[in-house]
Order: sequence, then structure tokens, then C-alpha cells
Amino acid sequence: MIDQELILLGLLRQSPKHGYEIKVKVRKILSLFAGVRLNSIYYPLKILEKKGLLAKCVVKKGKRPARLVYCLTPKGKGRFESLLNRNLLDFTRPQFTLDLSLYFLDFLKVSQARRRLEKRLEILEKISSGIKGMLISRELKRSLPLRRIMEHNLCLLRAEERFLKSLLKKI
Repeated sequence: MIDQELILLGLLRQSPKHGYEIKVKVRKILSLFAGVRLNSIYYPLKILEKKGLLAKCVVKKGKRPARLVYCLTPKGKGRFESLLNRNLLDFTRPQFTLDLSLYFLDFLKVSQARRRLEKRLEILEKISSGIKGMLISRELKRSLPLRRIMEHNLCLLRAEERFLKSLLKKI
């Protein structure tokens, strides 16, 4: 719940939003790198509201129907800053799916292991290429936070590519 809480509070720290707008942001942007899935956005919002971290109000713009808009309370801003600071210094090791496969790699025939690792390397190179393309896109040039994330992800992908090339030479 802490990751969810950080994401929801962070999005509302940017600006007040209605539930659907939050859901779209999570689905389109944050799910690319945060690995977060929110089946229901309203239940976590209700919990944060009960904790006094959010407030909601009804907003009507023009001829559109009235919407519930969520915004941070002062307590919510404090909680967001606390979570963000804690998260920046969290060194929990990420779980890479490759690690588990490497542990059992000796159970495959060498030729099969090589083919699978080469295929993984090929996929990683395609993903890296896609990220490089995103980095030069107009949309990413306007978003420093997304640019930072893509650059970080590119570094991680390159590290795995180097590792796989080295491993393939050894087997």
C-alpha cells in the first residue's frame, strides 16, 4: 500500500484531480515503470480520505456533470514528503526474473540456454532502442521526471545487456 499511497499522494501533490484522471495517469504513465496496477482507484482514495490525507469536493465546469475532485490536505502533503524521502533512501533489492532462471540454468541443455539468453538479449536491445527513441520524442523532452526515469531504465537495460553478453561468452 505504501507504493500506492506515494503514487496517489504524489499525483495529487501535482494538482487536484478527479478519480478517472488519476486512473488514466496511473495506467498510461506510471504503470510503465512503477509496476503498479490499480483495479479500483476509489477504494484507496477512500482510505486516504479516512486517514485525513485527502479532501474531496464537488466541482462543476461548464455544462459537464459535477465531479468529485480530490486534493491533498496539509497532513497529506506531510505524509507525501515523508514517503518520498523514505523511498529515495530505500535500497530494497529489485527482483529480476532473470535471477531465478540463472539459478536453474544448468538444467537446460547448453544450446537451449544459449538460444534463450540470446533471445532475451535481442528483446532487451529492442526495448533499449525504443527507450532511446522515446528520449528524443517531443513529449519526453517536455517532461523532466519521465526523462529521468527513462534514462534510469536505459542504464539498467544496458547493464543487463553487458551481463548477458559476458555470460554468453562463458557458456
